[in-house]
Order: sequence, then C-alpha cells, then structure tokens
Amino acid sequence: MRLNGRILKSLLSSGLILVALASNVKGQDKIETKEETGFVLDKIICKVDNYIVLKSELEAAYQNYVTEGNPGSDHAKCNLLNRLVMNKLMVAKAEIDSILVTDAEVDQNTSQRMSVILQNYGNSAEELERQYGKTMDQIKIELRDQIREQLLAREMTSKITRGIEITPAEVKRFFNKIPIDSLPYNDADAVIGQIVREAKVSGQQKEEAKARLEDLRNRILNGENFNELAKKYSEDPSAQANGGEMGYQGRGAMVPEFEAMAFKMRKGEISHPFESPFGFHIMQLIDRRGNEYNSRHILIFAIPSEKDKEKAGHFLDSIRKKIMKDSLKWDYAARTFSDDTETKGHSGYFTDPDGGMGVSLKSIDPAVYLAIDTMKVGHISRPLPYRTDRQKEAMRIIYFKAKIPPHQANLKDDWHRIQSAALAEKKDKAISKWFIKARQDVFINIDPSYNYCKLLE
Repeated sequence: MRLNGRILKSLLSSGLILVALASNVKGQDKIETKEETGFVLDKIICKVDNYIVLKSELEAAYQNYVTEGNPGSDHAKCNLLNRLVMNKLMVAKAEIDSILVTDAEVDQNTSQRMSVILQNYGNSAEELERQYGKTMDQIKIELRDQIREQLLAREMTSKITRGIEITPAEVKRFFNKIPIDSLPYNDADAVIGQIVREAKVSGQQKEEAKARLEDLRNRILNGENFNELAKKYSEDPSAQANGGEMGYQGRGAMVPEFEAMAFKMRKGEISHPFESPFGFHIMQLIDRRGNEYNSRHILIFAIPSEKDKEKAGHFLDSIRKKIMKDSLKWDYAARTFSDDTETKGHSGYFTDPDGGMGVSLKSIDPAVYLAIDTMKVGHISRPLPYRTDRQKEAMRIIYFKAKIPPHQANLKDDWHRIQSAALAEKKDKAISKWFIKARQDVFINIDPSYNYCKLLE
C-alpha cells in the first residue's frame, strides 16, 4: 500500500504536536494518557519489535488529515496507519543495520521543536504543562524520543531512496498517465525576485549591545541566575523554554564564532561579549566531552539606526537604477549583492517547494503580495523595509518578472511540480518494495480490528 502526498503531509504536521505520546514501549498493551476529560486508557494497535503505534496516534493523524479539508474514509485511515507502521519498521531496521543519529542532532532538533510548541502556547511553560499534565522535563524526554525516531526514519528513507533519479521521459510518461479530467487546476502563479541588503550596524550600536551584555555578565558574576536573566533579556526566542541552555552540540552544529568560543573556554567560565552572525552573546561553558559541548548563552541584537537603514536603501536604489538602464542584469546583481542566502542562489527568485520559480500568489509572503499588487509586470520596486529570517533589519527591492494566470496543470508551466510528483512516486514504489522485504526481519503484530487494511498482504 502506498501513501499519497496529502496523507503524508498530514502525518508529518500532526507529528509536530503529539508530544504526550510514548513511542518506545515494551511489553504493554494499555497506555494511560491524559485528555481534558481526565485519564483514559489508550490502546496499542501495532507492535514492530520494541516499537508501538497507539490508537490515539492514528486518530490524531487522521483528525489532522480531515481538518485540512481532505475527505475522510477507511482507506485514508489505512494509509495513515500504513505510514505509521512503516516509520516504526524503519526505526527497527535502522537499529538492526546500525544506522545512527548523534545525540547532538537529536538535542538540537528537540530544542527547535520545543520552541515552536511553546510559541503555540504563548511561550508559557506553565500553560503547556497544564495542557499535557506533565512537567517540561517529561515533555522534553518524550519529544526527544519521538524526534530520535523521526531522524532514524529519515536516515533509513535516505538510504532506501539514495541514487533514485527521474528522467524527462519518465516525467512525461507520469503526466500522460493522469486522466485529463483529473489534472489539478492551479491558481495564479508569479515569478518574483528580491535583492536584500542588510543594514550594517554602526560601531556605536555595537558598543551599546556589548555594554548591555557586560552589565548582565557582571550581574551573573555577582550571584544572579544565568538562566533567569536569559529568559528575561535574551533575544534568542528559545531562551523562554531553555533559559539559554543549548544542550550538547557537536562540531559544526553551531556557527563558527559560537563554536570557537565554546572550545577555548574552561568549564564554568563566562565569556565577555562576542559577535556572531546572529548578534552579540555572552556564553557560559557548562560541560565539554570530547568533540561535544553544552553551553548557555544570552543573545542581544545590535539594532541598526535609521541612518544605517537609509544607507542600505541608497545602495539598493543605485542597483535598481542600473538594472532599469540595462547596465546591470538582475540575475548577476542578485547573486552578487543580495544578503539573502536562500534566494540569491536562485538569482534572487522565490521558489516553490518543488524548486520551480512560479510561486502561488496564495502562498507568498503577504508583504510581497501587497508590493506586487500595485506593480506592473517587469517592474522593480523602490527599496522597502524588511526583517530577515534572522531578525536583521534590512531593505529590499522586489522584481515582478512574470504572472502566470490560473490554468490546468501542464508540462510547460508546471514542470517542476510534475517532476517532483513523478520522483515522489518512484521513491514511494522503492520504499514499498523495501517494506515487503524488510518486514520479514522484524516482529510485526497489528490489532485484528485493522485487518481490513491488509497492511501485511
């Protein structure tokens, strides 16, 4: 049984919030979970070696799938269960095949996921604990186990599908197999580019940020609690959840400036302010073991002045005028001058999830949509204020290169999307073939009430 894209997307998104479900339990058939109505017994519906799938896990994934507007059916639920079982099989086989993920990678992903979850609860640890009836430490431990499984399944998937590619002829055959009346009707797309210029912070602004951190460092040395000060003053969003503590990180996990400081400090030492691409930090080394270290930090942004932002705007305006006079090409200017690493590699253009330059007008950043709404195709905007993903103050110019009207999917306008779907189907077939063979190597038991899914046939 193979899984369609909507079901897979639903499963992955539901996995972001299922933090109260244990996923590695041995020798139990009933699990206590807490819902708002009180304690209820949850049921194990599948065992794959020492790994389990809970009924609540399947129901949550199914509810998320239906909530997204997909039609509910027994077939959809079976597809979701199939994916859950396959993930557990991948984890079990990863152990058999000695496929590993590092503790540093698991810890880093856990911290990032906890930050996202906390944001959904207004950055209130108390509210999160109240909703799940567990302490933050318990939630983190269970979330960490889930993330470890997800990373192992990802590594196993990568191993299974490594080297699988798709040829243009295969893309065309895939497209030609789709009945005309089943071809999706795509909304309007646009080809849009940007060149971003971060405002360079003046020396005065940097000194002010460093002075604030020096004051916090002195307060810590005089006995105040590092974690509490991090929660109160750090501009790292994760500090509300972790008090500035980063968890064990291996070499290469953090930016070079942060890592270099960690490896030259003594255990317990607190650094003076230092700069990284994110801003200014003070750091305390908690522990170091070989090539891994645990640290805590406080981050302060150095905020550019209005004059700094004006300089960035003037620079972009000169670029814009040269492009309009045709003395400079947009693609070259974006690759050479843009400070946005995500788009500059695509000559400044936004791309859809499949790598195509035609992006849906429904999915683009509202600020970009508002900018092009008053522009003519082929025009470049004047410099506009912008805040980067790293929360840096910047300016940008936007190029409205083309608009593609609503249309039925076709190879000319939607090549990247069709290519991506064809490749996904090819990989899905490889995974299904692997599943049939790999299930012979592990113990799998599925609750008889799901026999109608025919997962093991």
